[in-house]
Amino acid sequence: MPAKILVVDDELSLRLFIAAVFETAGYVTATAKNGAEGTQKAREMRPDLISLDLMMPGQGGLKMYRELKADPELAKVPVMVVSAVSGKTFGHAMSSLSVGLGTDLPPPDAYLEKPPSPETLLAEARRLLGGDPQ
Repeated sequence: MPAKILVVDDELSLRLFIAAVFETAGYVTATAKNGAEGTQKAREMRPDLISLDLMMPGQGGLKMYRELKADPELAKVPVMVVSAVSGKTFGHAMSSLSVGLGTDLPPPDAYLEKPPSPETLLAEARRLLGGDPQ
């Protein structure tokens, strides 16, 4: 059975692009337009990987990431952050969030800056999932 990837991004064009890259490679995808919808879909579909944007209206990616890592059934799902926020800025935000919550929030399994190339998306997905879709 092909690996399942949940793509969470508020930008429709990017959400469709990322999902299409994964589908063309043989993965099964689902999409969500914000963190609240993403968390709900993650609980329903139990994805093997989550591609997550950070800056989204409503519930953003950082809050969704924190909820995923606090959920015993989803905490071990690899998360690939795909964001326009630089890696350095994201690292600082993660440190601040961890200190503010009094928790040690782990870093994401991969971090890609927008716009990602199809080759980079697939290489990271294969690395995190341990190979090709099946």
